[in-house]
Amino acid sequence: MGVAQRSEGFGSRLGKLATLARQNPLGTVGLIIILTFVFLAIFASWIAPYSPTALSGNPDQGLSSAHIFGTERVGRDIFSRFLYGGRVSLSVAVISVLLGGSVGMIIGIMSGYSGGIIDSTIQRSVDTAIAFPPLLLLLIITTVLGPSYRTIVFALTLAVIPGVIRIVRGAVLSEKNNQYVEAARASGAAGPRIVLRHLLPNVVALGIIVMTTLLGGIILAEAALAFLGLGIPNAASWGRDVSDARSSFPYHIPSALFPGAAITLTVLGFNVLGDSIRDIADPRLRGSR
Repeated sequence: MGVAQRSEGFGSRLGKLATLARQNPLGTVGLIIILTFVFLAIFASWIAPYSPTALSGNPDQGLSSAHIFGTERVGRDIFSRFLYGGRVSLSVAVISVLLGGSVGMIIGIMSGYSGGIIDSTIQRSVDTAIAFPPLLLLLIITTVLGPSYRTIVFALTLAVIPGVIRIVRGAVLSEKNNQYVEAARASGAAGPRIVLRHLLPNVVALGIIVMTTLLGGIILAEAALAFLGLGIPNAASWGRDVSDARSSFPYHIPSALFPGAAITLTVLGFNVLGDSIRDIADPRLRGSR
């Protein structure tokens, strides 16, 4: 009986997932795109036929059985660099968004719940950060500290924090005036307990949606830094490969086509997935279908 119940429960969950996928086809496509690139990035060392830095063929070689995407201007295999470039772009984006999103959620909750001088100080700082051009800030940080993996992650993390603070603070301001929060206060619950037990569970979903949507923009930002020559030194990167392709483009289109397509598809995947998660989480949007 227990096995049958577990089997029935598993089948029910699969049915719900299938229904959700049918109701959100774009989100499903976005998830498939993201999982595909994540799989290729994780297993790049097993899938790639060559080292991303090895001169494995003639410069600007066309598509062939030995080089399915061809080679770039100095003879490195484009397919191998395509795979390893995904590791850099995805890992930098995910780490930056997780760190920046977590810090932004903590500060946003504190700002929205505390109010007063704390809220005003935080919001003026956020206004200043948002008014400053993000790309210029990234360029200053990477130039001063020197381009490296840690520097890029640090710079992109700082770029994520202000937007998350602003959105989460707005959600907390809305939630903290609800009756369940007033009831918790009336029962003698302390501020930290109210935040952890009542406010955090109701804003964490919004934070996840925001972070999913931000991933696409962070991948573009990392690619822009690499394109400008401020990416991670001696590492395969989609943005760096597009920049390097300028010396041979348009005579050898694959040099820019494949890394450029990877950036486009990954950003598209995260954007449509974030939109679908938002639609699912918002009852008003879900009810309007």
